[in-house]
Amino acid sequence: MKIFVLSSVYPRFDADTEVPWLRISLRELKKNNCEPTLIAPAFKGLKNHSIDGIPVYRFRYAPASLEFLTHDEGAPSKIARNPLLQLLAIPYIISGSIKTLFLCLKLKPEIMHVHWPFPHAFMAYFAAFFCRIPVVLNFHGAELLLVKKKKWIKPILKLFIKKANLIFANSSFTAKKIKEIYNREVEISPYGTTLGVCAKRDKSAFQSKFKVLFVGRHIERKGIEYLIKAAGALDCAKFEIRIAGQGDLTEKLKKQVAKEAPEQVIFLGKLSTEDLEREYKNADCFILPAIVDFKGDTEGLGVVLIEAAQYGLPIIASDVGGIPDVVIDKKTGLLIPEKNPEAIANAIKELSENEELRKSLVLGANEHIEQNFSWKKIVERQVGVYRRLIV
Repeated sequence: MKIFVLSSVYPRFDADTEVPWLRISLRELKKNNCEPTLIAPAFKGLKNHSIDGIPVYRFRYAPASLEFLTHDEGAPSKIARNPLLQLLAIPYIISGSIKTLFLCLKLKPEIMHVHWPFPHAFMAYFAAFFCRIPVVLNFHGAELLLVKKKKWIKPILKLFIKKANLIFANSSFTAKKIKEIYNREVEISPYGTTLGVCAKRDKSAFQSKFKVLFVGRHIERKGIEYLIKAAGALDCAKFEIRIAGQGDLTEKLKKQVAKEAPEQVIFLGKLSTEDLEREYKNADCFILPAIVDFKGDTEGLGVVLIEAAQYGLPIIASDVGGIPDVVIDKKTGLLIPEKNPEAIANAIKELSENEELRKSLVLGANEHIEQNFSWKKIVERQVGVYRRLIV
């Protein structure tokens, strides 16, 4: 079964860490007797190539020096800083539509799977009109946020959703947002871990300090500032907050730590896969204190929660966005209200003092992840949907 996958971003070389979950999903499709082909924009003149034996076709939309709208950071963030970049959207859509049509006529795929439907559904429907190919739209949440910023996008998305042969959403939260635009059936299709085989920690109780790990970009919706406020209320002799990653807020957060929790918080920076795995193994619990930010954006799913669970870490996370799909309060982790340092500190203390609770949450999370977030089952469900569409 030939599957065309449209995306705004994909690894540019073998060691590139862009969208690792999408790369894994294509590898898994290949294992399930599918023939995936990826179509994505060029980056600074990048030509067609292949990764993991999967062909990647790049469409050019500007001179090489201007082909930086995607990759490294989301296009919406780049456009927010430089609105003139919106002018690249027209050649982006036109070039992508022509390339997709040409490849469809040449390679004759059976399914078109479109990630981030705005604007990539334009390209898919243009080709599907001529080639009569079923179109699957896959929403991850960011494109739905655009509806709040630009009202004219809503009727376009509504038409896209209505015309699609099938809709995928990465979480029940994203599915709800889709239905608010146009009420139709939505299939939940999350993603699993992007790390390798997860070796469980070999300790049931913490040693010296209780280590709390955060992993993610340093942006507002991750809620790191509230974690730092909570850290200030914890005994530095008993607790250690370890913050991995980096981002636009890193320096601001470091200044906050210097004032509020200089002895409780350690910044780890951007970690290699090996160092990240070491942090997971050495931590005593994992936290994602996510919030709804000033733009209305929040976590669509929270794949780091899945990774933490697979490393045998008890989880604390905010009750926002798609997080409750992964964290069921008192069963697979502890859910806390957003923007609440006191609740964060109390949850950390509760886990540190209750070994039986930690064990119970880890066991519940492992069972939940295996049933709902294993790549094998996710892709098997996807392939089953594809087969229904082409019967």
